[in-house]
Amino acid sequence: MTRHVVNRLFGMIVVLFLVCLFTYLVFFALSPDPAVQICGKNCTPERIDQIRANLGLDAPFLTRFAAFLGGLVAGRTYGSGPSLVECHAPCLGYSFQTSQLVTDMIVQRLPVTAVVAIGAAVLWLLMGVAGGLVSAVREGRFADRFITALTLGGMSIPNYVLALALQYVFVIWLRWLPFPQAVPFADDPVQWFLNFVLPWTVLAIGYASSYTRLTRANVLDTLREDYVRTARAKGLPPALVWRRHALRPALTPVVTIAGMDFAGLLGGALITETVFGINGVGKLAADSITKNDQPVIMAVTLLAAFFVVVGNVVVDLLYPVIDPRVRVGAAA
Repeated sequence: MTRHVVNRLFGMIVVLFLVCLFTYLVFFALSPDPAVQICGKNCTPERIDQIRANLGLDAPFLTRFAAFLGGLVAGRTYGSGPSLVECHAPCLGYSFQTSQLVTDMIVQRLPVTAVVAIGAAVLWLLMGVAGGLVSAVREGRFADRFITALTLGGMSIPNYVLALALQYVFVIWLRWLPFPQAVPFADDPVQWFLNFVLPWTVLAIGYASSYTRLTRANVLDTLREDYVRTARAKGLPPALVWRRHALRPALTPVVTIAGMDFAGLLGGALITETVFGINGVGKLAADSITKNDQPVIMAVTLLAAFFVVVGNVVVDLLYPVIDPRVRVGAAA
């Protein structure tokens, strides 16, 4: 088991390094010169060279990439003299458009995105697993067909259409909910909760539809296994057979996808945050794309990749806890 953990961690480091290399190559070797963008239209070649020197953009690619990796581990500095800016580890870069450290920009937005991701994940797991289980129990009956129709509808509606529709109904027409805005939890917990209900719901509906179908299919496949038939033949209560022998093993692929989806959301729910005006990482990425702020876009990309890779490792290590069959294989 220890060897398996070490191998997974080593693989995670290698993947993150390759992601950093590819992302840095795309944004700083194949993209327009940031110094030209900073200098503006009425700029002289001498001024452009000076900006490149101050930001370290005149160095060879490998030297700049090594400095970027060093900044992630030990921090780094930008500029020189009075314009010197110190960036502590993990340093994700310096925004040429806003003259801010990218790490600080993301740290300010990440808690909001985490709240959106956690709330949506709780909702879609509850709805998806419960709906899939009910659909499997009532296979071929009205409840099964009704849940299947709901899942198809949920998967067919784009996020931005659903967000605008729910916003019109519950905020403008019925006035049951406020328009989402930043309200600290400590100031007003009720308003804080109400402000996130719509974003949570919009994200959860689309994901829950997929999880419902996945849970239903996995439970039905598990029920056809020999050990489930044996458990029934021994006279175990149906509820125990469903819970211990059918549902638990069927959750392994659900947990895998849930880990990936949740990790991806931590990198920012771009459409949902933009539609509702939530100042999270996703909206930061959208605003940076509009302004072509390359360091911020690259940092958000790396952040999303980091969460996905780490989430994959965590889910892999949780397999033995969820499915006893995996535990036996790992021990062997």
